[in-house]
Amino acid sequence: MTTTADALERARGSFGRHAWADAYAQLSALDHESPLAPGDLERLAMAAYLVGKGDDSADVWARAFHEWLRAGDAPRAARCAFWLGLGLLERGESARGGGWLARARRLLDDGHLDCVEQGYLLLPAALQSLAQGDAAAAYATFSQAAKVADRFGDPDLTILARLGRGQALTRLGETAEGLTLLDEVMVAVTAGEVAATVVGIVYCGVLVACQWAFDVRRAQEWTAALSHWCASQPDLVPFRGQCLVHRAEIMQLHGAWPEALEEARRARDQLSQPAGPTAVVGMASYQLAELHRLRGEFDKAEEAFRQASQQGLTPQPGLALLRLAQGQVGAATAAIRTALDQAQDRAVRAKLLAALVEIALAAGDVPTARGAADELAGIAGDVGAPLLRAVAVHAQGAVLLAEGDARAALATLRHAWTAWQEIEAPYEAARVRVLVGLACRQLADQDTAAMELDAARWVFQELGAAPELARVEQLARPAAPKAAGGLSAREVQVLALVAAGTSNRAIAADLFLSEKTVERHVSNILTKLGVGSRTAAAAYAFEHGIR
Repeated sequence: MTTTADALERARGSFGRHAWADAYAQLSALDHESPLAPGDLERLAMAAYLVGKGDDSADVWARAFHEWLRAGDAPRAARCAFWLGLGLLERGESARGGGWLARARRLLDDGHLDCVEQGYLLLPAALQSLAQGDAAAAYATFSQAAKVADRFGDPDLTILARLGRGQALTRLGETAEGLTLLDEVMVAVTAGEVAATVVGIVYCGVLVACQWAFDVRRAQEWTAALSHWCASQPDLVPFRGQCLVHRAEIMQLHGAWPEALEEARRARDQLSQPAGPTAVVGMASYQLAELHRLRGEFDKAEEAFRQASQQGLTPQPGLALLRLAQGQVGAATAAIRTALDQAQDRAVRAKLLAALVEIALAAGDVPTARGAADELAGIAGDVGAPLLRAVAVHAQGAVLLAEGDARAALATLRHAWTAWQEIEAPYEAARVRVLVGLACRQLADQDTAAMELDAARWVFQELGAAPELARVEQLARPAAPKAAGGLSAREVQVLALVAAGTSNRAIAADLFLSEKTVERHVSNILTKLGVGSRTAAAAYAFEHGIR
């Protein structure tokens, strides 16, 4: 006959094997029959969290807190309050979460208790400093927590403090040192030296740090490790959605857009039901929006960006680039400038600066694009990550082309193409080839220009990048025969756009030129044709079949 003691041992065994659904069901049933002891309540709270039952987990953590208090063990009660508070903060319940953390702090302070829980309670303050952009303060606080962990020999706190120090170092610009520390953390995690809740936190924290450092190789490696870890525990819920978000980002970069779209959808759905961490749900929505934007599904992108904003994530630079793709250059400019005004962290600024270069060039504001490209190059030089270098060189090449230095632009863009190829980013590499084609046109190398545009068109077609495909097809149309009046090939292009009623600013955006360069071309056209107005030049174009 099965006894309660046997059932409890089985439940504990399920917990030890990471069979979270079994552990949750078995412990819940036992608790229903007779209230569990506080140590088993902790197991039940963890199991509930890991199968996605956040409300149940919070209730059980609160019960464990009171039971440890009743037993006279204030440190264990404080640790329960810590995990409860941290879980609530993760779910966006800042008032309740902060209240439980304050309660734990008061409990330890009132008792003048010297215990490892003092170190755990340093972590929320350090995380808050990190979120507010004060990486130096965060590093100092994480270091204090690490000293407490060392003194008490607590492996979970040791790893969490080390994770925080690595994240802070990457924000401080000590990228190599920070990533080395994070690699050390991952070695401990993959060796199974810490609790499952800590493992998930570490995986996701390391991936975020890799993104901040623009380290694609590490992000890909640790995303695969996180996927494997999640797959080994089919019942796991909280970290599986985050895993899918990171997988979607890697897939998007490498050109697997349909798969990335499916992963992002699954991530959003898994994180939303039951309600998961708000910020992570926002990440999933933003990723969906970006994929819809790149595919030209603007209505869907608009809705997903709106959802990301509602979920607490600033939807930039994606939303500004969506406005640009919709032809709303003014709105795009205003949005990206607002975002940059608020961005202090250089990793965030780098992403925004890359978008500003593109938007400013479309607006014909070459000086602004130059300033953004130069700041971006400075950040890339400090960080030294291949992805960020590729972004920066790409931006420099685009600006050089707009400045009219086609030869320098061509050399720079060739470097950018190689960098994107090495990262295996086909979409970005194809966008560079479009610019290479335009540079070759400026240098009167029409054959090479045609081949570059054709190669880019093929990639965009394979990816399903509808906006870029439409643009490159327009650019690849055969140029009109050289017009009478001694017009150059570039002047013929400008004349065709003038005849279509296109403004100088729009011509500059279409041809990646500065507005001043377009004005000079228009003036030269009027002089060569011997006409005194744009209307007369347009009439000339119609008469000579210039389209």
